[in-house]
Amino acid sequence: MMTGTGCWCGTLLLLLHIADSERFEVLGSTRAIVAVAGDDIILPCYIKPNISAEDMRVDWFRINLPDPQSNIRVHLYQDGIDKYHDQVLSYRGRTSLFKEELKKGNTSLKLTRVQGTDDGRYKCLVESKTHYDDATIQVYVRAVGSKPEVSIEGQKEGGMALLCVSKGWFPEPELEWLDSEGVTLSAGPSETDRDYEGFYIVKLKIPVNETDNLFTCRLRQRQQHEVIKMETEFHFPSEPILVHTDTWKVALAVIGSLGFFLMVILAFTIWRWNALCKVYDASRAEHSQELEQVKDELRLELEKNLNTKLKILADQLELETIRKHAVDVTLDPDTAHPKLILSEDRKQVRRGAIKQDLPDNAERFNTVHYVLGKEGFSSGRFYYEVQVNVGWTLGVVRESIDRKKMIDLRPDNGCWTVWLRNGKYEAFTVPPIPLYLKEKPQKVGVFVDYEEGQVSFYNVEARSRIFSFTGYTFTEKLCPLFCCGTIDNSAPLVITPVGVTD
Repeated sequence: MMTGTGCWCGTLLLLLHIADSERFEVLGSTRAIVAVAGDDIILPCYIKPNISAEDMRVDWFRINLPDPQSNIRVHLYQDGIDKYHDQVLSYRGRTSLFKEELKKGNTSLKLTRVQGTDDGRYKCLVESKTHYDDATIQVYVRAVGSKPEVSIEGQKEGGMALLCVSKGWFPEPELEWLDSEGVTLSAGPSETDRDYEGFYIVKLKIPVNETDNLFTCRLRQRQQHEVIKMETEFHFPSEPILVHTDTWKVALAVIGSLGFFLMVILAFTIWRWNALCKVYDASRAEHSQELEQVKDELRLELEKNLNTKLKILADQLELETIRKHAVDVTLDPDTAHPKLILSEDRKQVRRGAIKQDLPDNAERFNTVHYVLGKEGFSSGRFYYEVQVNVGWTLGVVRESIDRKKMIDLRPDNGCWTVWLRNGKYEAFTVPPIPLYLKEKPQKVGVFVDYEEGQVSFYNVEARSRIFSFTGYTFTEKLCPLFCCGTIDNSAPLVITPVGVTD
């Protein structure tokens, strides 16, 4: 027979046993996570022992210093579902748990498309009905921005200044101005701003000293174990700027051609105007309104013809200048899809019907019928030409592109391309842009200006531009991309020599 005291002791021991059986420890990463902007990361968090967390509350939030009481909700899992009612907008659509791993005690968080606002300390809080514990993880975001750009502000009479601007950095970089002797100039504090993703934009202005004509804008960014430096020099002549020899030749050709066209148009306009005046003098009382309409139509026609001729001339001169940056491009057989057949000189590629027995190395595309150029470029300007057929895709991609899955050829995935499919031309943007070309290109030129963030495509025979991607920032090596048509299309894509005056 159990006494009252014994009953209470037994109950207490049972409760302690139940509570102790549900006790657990939450473990995170003891080392900080360094995340590169734009990448996906995983914030590790586990329960020890490995009991199921499917029925527990998993709450991820960022610690908001210096006020920890106003922490930022990153992700909440409760009652078996994800809840987003008070999730901060900047994390919307970028967080997820590994649902199949919850039963193993894995409460890690996946954070996609890392941006500057993600830098900070994160807390993983796991709570059952009787117990809770948490772990803290430090995340450092790193982003390398654009090279400093220098521009002139003001007029000489009113005082001029040089403005240095650089964008897309994290953490915040430092700017300084140096004179021609390398001595730091006093320019005051930098002007700092942040874009919607939290990346830093820095600006620094310096008054121009007429006794010096060489200035350098230097940028430094201090990271954990290194210092990144970038510099841009600016020559500020006190006399009128002398144009570079090649630029002068191009400018002279443009001025001469424009002058010729303008003289022809002016002579034609004067002749037509005189003719109209004579007609007007003869019948101005009867046909004045009709003549005014004719004059307006004539003026509009002349303006339209002039604008068209000027655009054609500008495109032709632009292409001739760009072709001087031609490089020798060959195909890389280690990247070619097994159905692609390359020529011995690595200048031609066509699509076959049979999959070749080739090693499935890390560089090879095995899902999409692509091949890359052997040569990659991480600076400067380069240009090459490709003879095309009835179906093709051309452009450049980041060297780190995934070779083992379907690829959405968009700029935010590191791809700048155009294609021809089923008789339709498109540029791969978001959304895709249809291209309406008057003349079907037989040979396509591809031009890249790495520092300016520009990729352009040209119809070589027509000397006209097809499309341009502009305003991008390239951070790694770019490789030419080639994709030919269907099996029925036996004509290959051919990398052809570039003749500057052909």
